[in-house]
Amino acid sequence: MKKITMTLICLVTVMQALNIGDTLSPVTLEKENGATSNDKPWHSTSLKGKVHLILYMDPDKRKESQELLDALKALDANSKDYSTVAIVNLAATWMPDAILEGLLSKKEKELKNTSFVFDRKKYLVKKWKMKDDASNILIVDKNLRIIYRKVGKLSSKEIEKIIALIHQNT
Repeated sequence: MKKITMTLICLVTVMQALNIGDTLSPVTLEKENGATSNDKPWHSTSLKGKVHLILYMDPDKRKESQELLDALKALDANSKDYSTVAIVNLAATWMPDAILEGLLSKKEKELKNTSFVFDRKKYLVKKWKMKDDASNILIVDKNLRIIYRKVGKLSSKEIEKIIALIHQNT
């Protein structure tokens, strides 16, 4: 009976998580939940009309996405059709928010076509069922439909696939 219960719990969890083909539900990060790097509210509906690579990351796991970030620097994609949104799960790290936000705001200036958003209360862990304390990677099309999803460290082949998907959809 225990095994059946655990299996059902796992199945329900997987069914509620974001999957390829799903459309992102609208969310807003503002005030105590989070904000953009310039402390303005962030609305997921602002992503509509453009292909976006969404990185929802625990700052302590940033090395898992470093190769992808390096590849994105060299990406030749039109900024009118594509951008990257790095959503930082501030509640997943021991680092003080103010210091981390300051460091990432500087990093935002270095990374072309990337905006930083801060999730201060693990809001998207709950709303979008993102994996906590991990690197979550999504690509959404112009209609906010998920065309790629990965949790954890990327292989070289997965990075190539992400770059190809961005090119195919822009």
